[in-house]
Amino acid sequence: MEVALAPAVGGSIAALRLGGVDLLRPAPAGSSDPLSMGSFPLAPYANRIAHGRFACGGRQVQLPLNFGDHPHSLHGLGWTSAWAVAAMTPDSATLIHRHDGGDGWPWAYRAEQHFFVTVDGVAMTLTLHNLSDRAMPAGLGFHPYFCADEKTRLQFDADSLWLSTPDMLPERRVAGDRLGNWAAGAPVMGESLIDNVYGGWNGCAFVERGDGVRLELTATGAPWLHLFRPPQADFFCVEPVSHMPDAINRPDGMDMIAPGTEKSVSLCIRIGNSEETLSKARKIA
Repeated sequence: MEVALAPAVGGSIAALRLGGVDLLRPAPAGSSDPLSMGSFPLAPYANRIAHGRFACGGRQVQLPLNFGDHPHSLHGLGWTSAWAVAAMTPDSATLIHRHDGGDGWPWAYRAEQHFFVTVDGVAMTLTLHNLSDRAMPAGLGFHPYFCADEKTRLQFDADSLWLSTPDMLPERRVAGDRLGNWAAGAPVMGESLIDNVYGGWNGCAFVERGDGVRLELTATGAPWLHLFRPPQADFFCVEPVSHMPDAINRPDGMDMIAPGTEKSVSLCIRIGNSEETLSKARKIA
């Protein structure tokens, strides 16, 4: 098992492979774009905040619009920041990102990623520490990119799905099977864009590829699952997150963490039936 990290590129995973078989979409050599990575962390919030504006603790906050001409702020601050390597061993690593309270997010914090490599996968934990003197909204998640072919299928259980406005904010809650019968396992590739969040997720998902690779995802601290599937693309994203998009501007809000406290999410990606599935994948390759 090999995990290639890119600390300077948003604390990202550049590649995850087992026996030479890529388990995540590999980043191009030398890329400095977090959107080309295999996965990147989401902190101190996940997905979108409408127009980058919200009110919290009696103050009005305006975040930078950080995604080209998109009208909303996206994915937090960590994915566009360089992370420092705090520790490294042959089977583990710790990356740290510190924020002093500028750049629109008025709270100081420290984010830590811990990676642990196993014989059949990788376990990672993302923790957010509030270093400011007042309570801070806290949202976390992971944004892994999975390879897709015409035979790739995705399976997960969720209670509900939020349909989105044209600018991709949650608008209306419907049954979880509206965009695909994911509970039974459904093909990933399709003609339409899926960029929607699922509620009531049980923390497990499975990806089965045409080359025989079967991946198992398990997450804790992430009751929401965001699915991003571009039309007819050779990748898709299954993102475990701690809150829905724009939660901070909605009645349920985001979790708040007191000064000196922390919040964490964890994700484990492992391959199922390692010897059998890798043998088949190598033959196809």
